[in-house]
Amino acid sequence: MNTSDTTPTAGVGAWFIGARGSLATTATIGIHALALGAASPVGLTTETEAVRVSEFPAVSDIVVGGHDIATTPLEERAEHLAAGGMFPAALVEAVRERLRGTEENLRAVPTLTTTQQEEIDLLAADIVDFRDRHGLREVVVIDVSSTEPLPPYHPGFEDDEVLQTALTTPGVRVLPPSSRAALAAIAAGAAYAAFTPSASLNLPVLRARAERAGIAYAGQDGKTGETLLRTVLAPMFAARGFRVQSWAGTNLLGGGDGATLADPEAVRSKLVSKNRGLHALVGDDVVAPLHIDNVPDLGDVKTAWDHVSATGFLGSRVTLQTTWSAYDSALAAPLVIDLVRSLSLATRAGHAGVVPALGCFFKDPWGSDVHGFGEQTAQFVSWVHETATAVAAARVAAP
Repeated sequence: MNTSDTTPTAGVGAWFIGARGSLATTATIGIHALALGAASPVGLTTETEAVRVSEFPAVSDIVVGGHDIATTPLEERAEHLAAGGMFPAALVEAVRERLRGTEENLRAVPTLTTTQQEEIDLLAADIVDFRDRHGLREVVVIDVSSTEPLPPYHPGFEDDEVLQTALTTPGVRVLPPSSRAALAAIAAGAAYAAFTPSASLNLPVLRARAERAGIAYAGQDGKTGETLLRTVLAPMFAARGFRVQSWAGTNLLGGGDGATLADPEAVRSKLVSKNRGLHALVGDDVVAPLHIDNVPDLGDVKTAWDHVSATGFLGSRVTLQTTWSAYDSALAAPLVIDLVRSLSLATRAGHAGVVPALGCFFKDPWGSDVHGFGEQTAQFVSWVHETATAVAAARVAAP
């Protein structure tokens, strides 16, 4: 593979779990289009005036790879998304050669393994090989795969020795795919972000392993649409002294996500994640029914309806209704790029452990009990400038 025009020296790797899915494909096209100057950075938080710093890796320095169980070529996936209106077909043509280069960095998830530890080792080896082949400074692993059912409890979730015995016992299957991918990131020494509500790193024993490994990590479940709007509006009700009585929501979506979330077990973690921030902002006693319905003909467009009922001055009724409709992967893709750049910055600063200041990107932020979007964003802006200053100072001080 000739990478002279696509792979910079000491670049940053973006390793996507679910690399052939709608979200990863959209993010990959965005990275290539931005690098070529074929698109503008609209939607990138890290390119806003309040946040932009030179210590972020340039988007053109990001090299994409990843794992997937699917085999559909990226070009074909991109053409399908363009046909559905996600982005112009001309953009696919502009980045076609780069998509072909990225295709060579994608790997199948191992299936013929005797133990789960063997699979984890193979997954980690792919990430290390990707880093070494491209001479990357660091790799950021982002899980953008389909939402999984939550795994049944196992004592290994809280005891490392018990977990390791299970992982190395032939035929035993204790960890779901998202958690195996997270362990592979840890083993490869890569930063990690969980953009889904799947179990992933959100098990005590896995968090402990991440801490011991000293990687920077963040999660969980990307905040892109309805929940984003809720965490903007809910603080307003509280600040004005209104008492929210109920906050009902309905999500209509098709595509792969719609089909996945039609499974009542898979949707359970998503519903919990979406409502947790709302309850934190308006109280646990607020009635908050929430539905996610699969409407296949909507494709990749998601529509969310919310109905808010509140009590105001002298018992008067206040009602708010909102409609949010967008291509969900186009909302999420810039956040994924933001996370790659932010976790790269954290890694360069020597950060080890969870990065609470990245909570503005997630429905259920790890390491933080702040859910209001305005406060989260202020924390992120402060963190970026403080971290960038530390990186710059370390660079100057280096011999």
